[in-house]
Amino acid sequence: MRLCFASNNAHKLDEIRPLLPATVELLSLADIGCREELPETQATLEGNARQKARYVWDHFGVACFADDTGLEVTALNGEPGVYSARYAGPQRRDEDNVAKLLHELQGQPDRTARFRTVVALVLPDGTVHEFTGAVEGRISPELHGAGGFGYDPVFVPTEGDGRTFAEMPLAEKNSLSHRSRAVAGLVAFLRSEK
Repeated sequence: MRLCFASNNAHKLDEIRPLLPATVELLSLADIGCREELPETQATLEGNARQKARYVWDHFGVACFADDTGLEVTALNGEPGVYSARYAGPQRRDEDNVAKLLHELQGQPDRTARFRTVVALVLPDGTVHEFTGAVEGRISPELHGAGGFGYDPVFVPTEGDGRTFAEMPLAEKNSLSHRSRAVAGLVAFLRSEK
């Protein structure tokens, strides 16, 4: 099955590719000729994931899936949430977003947080299915590790051994991450559709 991942984020493509069965030929947006920025104007992760997947289906006629991920921090009433990628502004720089997050959490004793990913799949017949994954954790007061992207240098998963996602090899991060859990739902669905 040919399936486009509706994301311009090369890091996400690298994370998702090893999670998919060999029967899926993963296409990038560049592979289908989509060069434009996909719309993300919805107020929820679910809405953004559906909007991006539907955009690719409507404009390119390709079966696809899209994700939207949010970091939900307890002490910040769930922020940055749906605005995680542009928390510090429209420039969408990981460094700026992490710096703002750490600034907002200064003096906060509660550093619990969770990452949540929603994947929306549009099949060749146009039907839409959704899959969600989450991982609980906490925000480290300092950056640790050189791997990953986004908030990975400050997110310490509860199920881990005290390291941030950025300190873990990709395979280890994938065994715990919100995105891999959402994609696991997608993969189970694709296998059941055979």
